[in-house]
Amino acid sequence: MEGKGVCSQTWFTSAMSLTKSGASNVPDSYILPSSARPNATLTLSTTLPIVNLSMLHHPSLRSRVVNEIRSACKEIGFFQVINHGIPLHVMKNALDAVMGFFDLPLEEKMLLMSANVHAPVRYGTSLNHSRDKVHFWRDFIKHYSHPISEWIHLWPANPPSYREKMAKYATAVQNLQKQLMRVVLESLGLNPNYLQNEIEEGSQVMTMNCYPACPEPQLTLGMPPHSDYGSLTILLQSCTGLQIMDQNKNWIPVPVIEGALLVQLGDQVEVMSNGQYKSVVHQATVSPQRKRFSIASLHSLAINKKVGPAPELVDEKHPTSYKEFSFSDFLDYISNNDILDGRYIGPRKPNLLANSRIYPLL
Repeated sequence: MEGKGVCSQTWFTSAMSLTKSGASNVPDSYILPSSARPNATLTLSTTLPIVNLSMLHHPSLRSRVVNEIRSACKEIGFFQVINHGIPLHVMKNALDAVMGFFDLPLEEKMLLMSANVHAPVRYGTSLNHSRDKVHFWRDFIKHYSHPISEWIHLWPANPPSYREKMAKYATAVQNLQKQLMRVVLESLGLNPNYLQNEIEEGSQVMTMNCYPACPEPQLTLGMPPHSDYGSLTILLQSCTGLQIMDQNKNWIPVPVIEGALLVQLGDQVEVMSNGQYKSVVHQATVSPQRKRFSIASLHSLAINKKVGPAPELVDEKHPTSYKEFSFSDFLDYISNNDILDGRYIGPRKPNLLANSRIYPLL
C-alpha cells in the first residue's frame, strides 16, 4: 500500500499532535479567509426532519415514511432516522473502537498513512495534507468495507477489538443503507428495485474522523463545505459539530439525538434524480474544549458503474441535466485536480457550474 512507513513524517503533522503540543494558536496554514470562517453564534435546530423507520413495517404507515423522506430529500437533502434497527451498543462500541485507534501512538498510525486516494486503507490529516492549500483540523482513518471479507484483514489491527466492533457496525449500516435506498427510489416514483444489483455490489467506505480540541476554532474548520460523492452517507457522531446548509444558504447546526443516525444525500442521488433531489452541503466545526468523533459510512454504486439520470425522470420538460460518471472517474479526478476549485459533478447547464466552491469528498 502506498504511503506505508514513517519516511513521510517529515512533512506530516496531525491535528492531534498540534493539540497535544499545547499550541495556543493554530498555524497559519489552517487559517481560513474571513468569509469562509464558521459562525459561532448559530443555535441548534429543532426542526430538522426525523424519520421513524419502524413505521415502514406497518402497511398503513409506510406511505407516511415515504412522503417524509421525499419531503426531506427535496427540501434539504438530509434527515435523521430513529428505530433503524442498529442496537445502541453496536453504535457505541464502534465509537469506542474509533477513540481507541486515535489514542494509539502516532508511529503506529503512521504505518497506515497514505496520500493515495485509491489506497484501500488510509490514515491522514486535513483532507490530503500533502496537497491542501489550506489545512483542516481533522485526523482520519478510511477503509473500504464492502464486502467485509475482502477488506477486513487490511483494517487496523489495534486496538485489538477494532476489527470486530467496526465489522458489526459496518455490516449493520450497509444493510440499513440498502433499505433506505429502496425508500429514496420509491419516493422518486421509481421501482424500489431500480439498480438493485449495482446497489448490492456497490462500494462502502468507512471514514472515521477525529476533530481534536482547537485553540482558535473561530479561524478554522474540521471539514470545509462539501457534498459527498456517493449515493447516501450515514453518519454517527459523538457530539455536535456537523452543520448543513439549507436552501437559503444558511448554516444549521445538527443536534445529537441518542440512538439516531444522520442520513445525507450524495451526488449520485442528485444525478440519478435528474436534479429533483440535491446532495446536501455540510461542514464540520471544531471546539475549544472537546474532541469530536464521527463515523461516516459512504455508499456508492459499483466502482465502475456509470451513474446518470434515471430514464423515467427524463422527458421534454425535464431534459437530461447531468453527465454520466462513476466512482472510478471521481477518484481519477481528485488524484489529478485541486478539488478546492469546484464540484466534480457537473450539470450540463453552464450557469450551474460557475465558480462553485463546493466539492465532494472521499
